[in-house]
Amino acid sequence: MSYIAVLPGDGIGPEVVDEAVKIIKSVEDLTDIKYQLEFGEVGGSAYEKHGNPLPEITMELIQNCKAVLFGAVGGPKWDDLDSDLRPEMGILKIRKTLDLYANLRPVKIFEALKENSPVKSEILENVDILIIRELTGGLYFGEPKMQMNEKPERSAVDTMFYKEKEIERIVRLAFTISKSNNLKLTSVDKANVLETSRLWRKIVDELGNSFSEVEYNHMLVDNAAMQLIQNPRQFNIIVSENTFGDILTDEASVLSSSLGMLPSASLSFIPGESNDDKKSLYEPIHGSAPDIAGQSISNPVGMILSTAMMFEFTYNQKEISDLIFSCVEKVINDGYRTKDISNSKNYCTTLEMGDAIVREIRSR
Repeated sequence: MSYIAVLPGDGIGPEVVDEAVKIIKSVEDLTDIKYQLEFGEVGGSAYEKHGNPLPEITMELIQNCKAVLFGAVGGPKWDDLDSDLRPEMGILKIRKTLDLYANLRPVKIFEALKENSPVKSEILENVDILIIRELTGGLYFGEPKMQMNEKPERSAVDTMFYKEKEIERIVRLAFTISKSNNLKLTSVDKANVLETSRLWRKIVDELGNSFSEVEYNHMLVDNAAMQLIQNPRQFNIIVSENTFGDILTDEASVLSSSLGMLPSASLSFIPGESNDDKKSLYEPIHGSAPDIAGQSISNPVGMILSTAMMFEFTYNQKEISDLIFSCVEKVINDGYRTKDISNSKNYCTTLEMGDAIVREIRSR
């Protein structure tokens, strides 16, 4: 029996997670593995019940599971809480505690949705990018981090801090994936301004000597942001530090027509290597979208494709991952659209999209 922690969270999180659970149950019969789903609370909903966005009972549950399926957290209801009690601290603490240092975000264009993107369809031809983001260092975790309200003028500080080993392991992971797939690697930094980026670039070059088979280049983050829209097909794999990666992956979602389409995997290991004692977390890149929560118009595809990534990376069942992806693609080709990817007033509900994908899986 394989244990999966399921943390629906806030906003549309529970809605999209429900559809991912149906996907897991639909593929159980295709494998010899049975999955025990253990549900827990996180984010604002956990704060309401426990006074903590990541209560100890949830952390214990996570520690006893191999993988985590995570919906979304946050909302204006909790915006005025102290920073350590805000819902977002739940996911940040999980990442740090489980050492989920690598965030993998694929950006693959569905042919049937090219016209939905604000980017010209000819620019999107053959776009298939994997963005690898360092996830447990940099500005989001560096100290000191505080606001100073002393008179006569308020001030604030955030610290971008990286140790060599933090950079080395994420870059090594990116080189390893590039090598195994024979793909070009682009390292994104801001080495013309930031000392952390200068160290980052040195380490990329040092590791590049050990991966002589991999073609790689450096690109400044402002140029990378422009190139992602002007000529995205030039990229195969992008590796970047935490803040830059966060921004670039949201930008890249524009290529795919909607934030709701994109999955992610957060890993504490290099894919393909032994991960028996390692943890992983899978979540769509969209937020909790409280403005549409409860309306059943959210897109579950990002959550479903995150589940597909779980089968590939945690359970080494790429054939199941590929099956889920192909079924999602078939359903979209058949015309199923949630509101965010529909060009008309006719669209399906979250539930209907999930059910269509389940039917397609079972038909295979």
